[in-house]
Amino acid sequence: MRIIGTVGLPGSGKGEAAAVAREEELPVVTMGDVIREETRRRGLDPSEHHGEIAQQLREEEGETAIADRCIPMVREAAEEQDGEPVVLVDGLRSMAEVERFVDAFGEDFLLVSIEAPFDLRAKRLGDRGREATDLDREKLREREERELGFGMGEVIDAADLTIHNDDSLERFREQVRAVLERGTTDIDDEAHQ
Repeated sequence: MRIIGTVGLPGSGKGEAAAVAREEELPVVTMGDVIREETRRRGLDPSEHHGEIAQQLREEEGETAIADRCIPMVREAAEEQDGEPVVLVDGLRSMAEVERFVDAFGEDFLLVSIEAPFDLRAKRLGDRGREATDLDREKLREREERELGFGMGEVIDAADLTIHNDDSLERFREQVRAVLERGTTDIDDEAHQ
């Protein structure tokens, strides 16, 4: 079994990595979906209250609240697969979450940091209709500070593997496929197999 957790700042490519996993017909558990679902359950708009509810969940249920809700989903997704199960977990943000996944899955858990420079991430978000103006770039910096405040910087530093998403989209997608298939970012391995 391979449980792959991804971490990365907004616009780094986590969503694209999840899209690659889905194309490979692998299950994806998105931690943000748990927050969005809880936000809607509380009668609030996820686009306006996501960060607030994420913080409330952590205060009410502990630092690992979101991971705790995801782990049964990951186990179920792994059990439904034939062969060696691979599940992508999108969006870890704190070392407490990482430790919870390690406790649950041991050496089967692989943490992957997806990284790209700020200006490139801001452009990508602008291309998606978000964070396009200078004011919105400032909002992006504020959002990053909030994410880093959850401990995301430590998670990025603790990653087992790093994918630098500052080249072509195809190269990034090849590296993601290599991680999904073999647990390595070395796409040159494909030439030797």
